[in-house]
Amino acid sequence: MRVLVIGSGGREHALVWKLAQSPGTQVFAAPGNPGMAGIATCLPAKGAGSAQLLAAAESIDAELTVVGPEVPLVAGVVDEFRTAGRLIVGPDRAAAQLEGSKVFSKNFLVERNIPTARFVTVENEIDARKALDRFGFPVVLKADGLAAGKGVVVAEDRAQAEAALATLRGRLVIEEFLRGEEVSFIALCDGRDVVPLAATQDHKAAFDGDRGPNTGGMGAYCDAAILTRRQADQILNYVILPTVEATAFTGFLYAGMMMTSDGPKVLEFNVRLGDPETQPLMHRMQSDFLPALLAAAEGRLAGARLEWRAGPSVCVVMASAGYPGAYESGKPIHGIAAAEALGTVVFQAGTRSGAHGIETAGGRVLGVTAGGDTLAAAIALAYQGVDAIHFDGAHFRRDIGRKGLERYRNSPRS
Repeated sequence: MRVLVIGSGGREHALVWKLAQSPGTQVFAAPGNPGMAGIATCLPAKGAGSAQLLAAAESIDAELTVVGPEVPLVAGVVDEFRTAGRLIVGPDRAAAQLEGSKVFSKNFLVERNIPTARFVTVENEIDARKALDRFGFPVVLKADGLAAGKGVVVAEDRAQAEAALATLRGRLVIEEFLRGEEVSFIALCDGRDVVPLAATQDHKAAFDGDRGPNTGGMGAYCDAAILTRRQADQILNYVILPTVEATAFTGFLYAGMMMTSDGPKVLEFNVRLGDPETQPLMHRMQSDFLPALLAAAEGRLAGARLEWRAGPSVCVVMASAGYPGAYESGKPIHGIAAAEALGTVVFQAGTRSGAHGIETAGGRVLGVTAGGDTLAAAIALAYQGVDAIHFDGAHFRRDIGRKGLERYRNSPRS
């Protein structure tokens, strides 16, 4: 089967890596990256619009297309493919507004009585300053539209909130700060039925101890101990299924959850696989992923399920100096082969081929991923891989998965 993966980042590299293991599958990537080039055919970039992506699929007669990033989904690429009669995994333009607009998403949650943080919508900075009086601190400010994971500011006090207003222009959501454990819960959907993926936990802040600005994600881990069966059922029954029923959602529905003392509450919706959550998810998934993806595209997910290895997987992101702010590109990367010789998988995100080999070409550069019989073992191996790699200015968090070690050790499961 010919399968096309749309995108060029670490999430897409992980998808390509997993799909390349499916028997009888030819994997293509548009546009892909140097890491994907060894296991898939990368198609030359001729534009990222829906028409160009459809043309790429038609050029190889792709039998299934999987969309990685959110931008083409919000722009309506799924609608374009379906009109042309091509199978694709993702939501249509209408359902993609769950991620495309924070205002739409929050209003949807309220209308459907799905638990979420108290919020207000403001249209300008003057209204935002007035709205701050209705909240205590910390308070959360969110840009309405897509912001590559960096349109959220958690302000500890009034001064930080007002400083954030100078950068978050236009329509905003201001909401109460929820306390608890943050969890990424993703389900594959066909418009009616769903198959939950294993729970993951992302690390959004740039620096250790959850300090610094929000990023697109500095690492994630996937572990059966993240949620109890009861908690997973609550999210599935009170968040995922009502959303799919209301929107006929297809593709990957990502619910960013806060596990509060009052129960699970939705922080945000994404309409695609997370990045870097996909890296440990694909690494830990035991099942062949292709049959489930094809079933989702064809509307026949009922009864499907995925199998997972018992041991957890961990992904540590290595980023360019300055990320999530301004950063330089073109730094040669050394040690990927050495890291993989240790038993890690290095998923490339912001890379390109240069005169001297692979070099940096983005903010988040690599996702060094490893598994183990225990979370501690997976963390240790991932960091051994990180320590084997070098590029000028590389920075990464040293505490990916550490909360899991503290919180879930010897905890009772139910």
